[in-house]
Amino acid sequence: MKTDFTFRFDRYASKSEMPDDEQQLVEQAELACATAHAPYSNFHVGAAALLESGRVVIGSNQESEVYPAGICAERNLLFHHQALSPDDRIVKLAIASDPSLRECYPCGICRQVLVDVEKRQGRSIRVIMSGAGTATAVDSTKDLLPFTFEL
Repeated sequence: MKTDFTFRFDRYASKSEMPDDEQQLVEQAELACATAHAPYSNFHVGAAALLESGRVVIGSNQESEVYPAGICAERNLLFHHQALSPDDRIVKLAIASDPSLRECYPCGICRQVLVDVEKRQGRSIRVIMSGAGTATAVDSTKDLLPFTFEL
């Protein structure tokens, strides 16, 4: 039996089309790119998350000479946040990159960790993937990874 999987997403042709809070979150993710340590790939990624309390936390990718010991911006943010304030749930998470030649999408490992955090906090996380002046957003991390790993 064949089954279809469909999902909804928001597509923004420019940042100005986005809601103000999401524009600001993307700007925070863009600023977070400056804190990346990416001497090998020269691909700086920043992530910013809006929490229920209204606070914004950021993360950036960090590379290591002993590849693959580095970490993506999204997981850097998520693990740091979960260690310090897991009860302040994530509402939205934006991703940006420098250079920004196209929208920046999370890798497979980050998608799984995003799903794990969403499940643990019992609340959907809106993910905004930005770049080259455009953005795509989904209302749940499960839209990025419909077949998740579960124990």
